[in-house]
Amino acid sequence: MDADEGLRRLAALGLPEPDAQALWSHFDAAEQRGKPSHGHARILWLEQQDGFVAGAEPVLVEDESGFQRWHGNGALGYVTLERALARQLADPPRDARLVVCDRTFPTGMLGHYTRRLAEGGLVALLTATSPPRLGHPAGGPSLASTSPLSIAVPSSAGDPVVVDVSMGAVTWGDVVAGLAGEDELVPFGGEHAHKAFALAVGLQLLVDALVRDPGHGAVLLVARPQADPVPALRELAGSIRLPGDAG
Repeated sequence: MDADEGLRRLAALGLPEPDAQALWSHFDAAEQRGKPSHGHARILWLEQQDGFVAGAEPVLVEDESGFQRWHGNGALGYVTLERALARQLADPPRDARLVVCDRTFPTGMLGHYTRRLAEGGLVALLTATSPPRLGHPAGGPSLASTSPLSIAVPSSAGDPVVVDVSMGAVTWGDVVAGLAGEDELVPFGGEHAHKAFALAVGLQLLVDALVRDPGHGAVLLVARPQADPVPALRELAGSIRLPGDAG
């Protein structure tokens, strides 16, 4: 899919031009980074969804020096996180800020947001919830979302290090894109899958404990770095590819 087709289809959903551009940038970046599960296939998925208002504007409902609360207000989660991200870059915290986003779904490739925050000089940690997808490795009902987690750390010497992982052996996006079946959506780790399940439950409950409006949400922590550890890590790693690097 090229940009013209992608933007046309996003505009046909009723998205304002800036939001359509932001979503296309997100989806195309995922494709370019080898993550088709969060790429162009998401446009078809959005065309099949109900429950979001294309022109809705997220609302900043609490704004303190170290804390913000956003409400999606019917907008796509992508749009809510775009607004929250823009505010952090325009008005970064003095030290650190916790950002809680209520009614924020879907959120997509979380590294897309944390990378841009790190490129803006901020350390960032972001997690989000979705419908329950993961059950205990021993069986039983689905108890937690895939609980994606992204951490990005800026560097004075070039690209940031960007960690972006889901607690599933595959992602829901892989299912959406036809790259995996729902039966493959289990905690990663094989005989150690209980560890991924524990992380999924912990991150799920972290978000659920902080959102005020029941429903899927996201929690973002941004902070000004006090040190610059990435160059030393890259020197130690040599030719080893670090998380978030191209290639």
